[in-house]
Amino acid sequence: MADDNSRLVYSTETGRIDQPKTTAARPKGDGIVRIQRQTSGRKGKGVCLITGVDLADGELDKLAAELKKKCGCGGAVKEGIIEIQGDKRELLKTLLEGKGFRVRLAGG
Repeated sequence: MADDNSRLVYSTETGRIDQPKTTAARPKGDGIVRIQRQTSGRKGKGVCLITGVDLADGELDKLAAELKKKCGCGGAVKEGIIEIQGDKRELLKTLLEGKGFRVRLAGG
C-alpha cells in the first residue's frame, strides 16, 4: 500500500514498514594496491591509507586486523580504505606483497 516516495515508517494496519537499504558499491580498482601517507586533518599525526584492495567488507576487516597486529599499531577501515596509524609504508608494502598484491607507494 505504501508507494516508493512515502515517508511512512509505521502503520497501524501493517505494523513496521522497512525501507530497502541501499549500499553504494565501491569503484573497481585497477588491480594495484596503493599506500599513501596522509597528515592533513589529523593534527599532524600521520596515517597510511591503503586503497585499491578488491576484497569484500568482511575480508577487508580481517586484512586490516592482521596488518594492525603485525605493525603493532592502531587503525580503522572506512569506506573501503584501510587506515594504519604511523608511517609504516615499507612494512605494509612487504606484508601486502607477501599476500600476493601488486603494491605501489603513492604520494610523498
